[in-house]
Amino acid sequence: MGGATLAPRRPWRGRRVLLGVSGGIAAYKVVQLARDLTLLGAEVDVVLTRAAQAFVGAVTFEALTGRPVRSEILAPGWALDHIRLAREADVVCVAPATADLLARAAAGVASDLLSAILLATTAPVLLCPAMNDRMYANPATQANLARLRERRGYRLVGPAVGPLAYGEGDGPGRLEDTGVILAHIGRALEGETALSGRRVVVTAGPTREPLDPVRFISNRSSGRMGFEIAAAAWRRGAEVTLVAGPTALPAPTGPALVRVETAADMESAVRAALPDADALVMAAAVADFRPAQRAPEKIKKERTPAALALERAPDVLRETRDARPAGLVVVGFALETEDVRANARRKLNEKDLDLVVVNDATVPGAGFEVETNQVTILDRTGREEDLPLMSKQDVAEAILDRLAPLLARR
Repeated sequence: MGGATLAPRRPWRGRRVLLGVSGGIAAYKVVQLARDLTLLGAEVDVVLTRAAQAFVGAVTFEALTGRPVRSEILAPGWALDHIRLAREADVVCVAPATADLLARAAAGVASDLLSAILLATTAPVLLCPAMNDRMYANPATQANLARLRERRGYRLVGPAVGPLAYGEGDGPGRLEDTGVILAHIGRALEGETALSGRRVVVTAGPTREPLDPVRFISNRSSGRMGFEIAAAAWRRGAEVTLVAGPTALPAPTGPALVRVETAADMESAVRAALPDADALVMAAAVADFRPAQRAPEKIKKERTPAALALERAPDVLRETRDARPAGLVVVGFALETEDVRANARRKLNEKDLDLVVVNDATVPGAGFEVETNQVTILDRTGREEDLPLMSKQDVAEAILDRLAPLLARR
């Protein structure tokens, strides 16, 4: 989740997630997944197969989720547990999904509580394969995966490539990272939205304008706001291209990431992505100026220039206007320190934007290098909406809530 603090929020908050755990060594990693889902506000029902209990105990999951763990299909008092759990779940995620579990699910066998739930549920099902690389490569396993994906409509998350059990080296078969699984659960919980199938281009982070091979002009943008918008748009079903300047943030799950460095690089990347786009969200803090000349070698202290000549860097929103397809919804950002609303309104009009998101850099907790933001959203009709200080994840959701109706009308 990008390293941000986990707290109840969309789309996990108040939703029922059935987390099935089958008997593989990767079962220990799913403890973290159960915890994170709970912190995000989901009600997590954990179902352990008998083999899974050899790797991790029910009490561990109960302590982290605050909910009872189920394992037996014929337990006294719970004769119809598989039907109730299947009906109440908003999404079913099996992690790890072992070769044995996959084979039984593909054949429609209901020999234990988890496999019976898979047959009874109408909720989206995510399977997260994890096993030895040779077992994963076996034609029988591959046929089972194909059947589950193509004929049952199950979604496969992973496996990843990496270290396997002791002495087995690296290979495909490792359980996907729990943060990736968490994001896919979020996308499944979102279901069909106004952004489903839409193509959204998001820019994020700063740009760097080189002075010499080792020095550059930049700004304090972390890229977090743009990354959160891209991640949220992908969870809502969009096909997202994220054009990002230099940032230390990990790549979000889902969006296609295009790394750039200078304003000119970002202009080229945005221009290339626009022809098929339905929306452009320009959250990047693009440099306004760049050195007029770049020294071919490091400038030595003894040759310190008396002055640094600057020129305008490309204005990405302005320079790419000719590449906008008809009906493109465009969202701009403005970080101001004075005449905040007036400057934002001017930017909206001059750059032909549908929405502009503005924040005051002097407000504590807003702007660069923090996990929160306080913004005002302006639109073409003259409406100005002030949002309270909130996490950047929640700001991203609010922006997409305003973007979605504009897409629906195009």
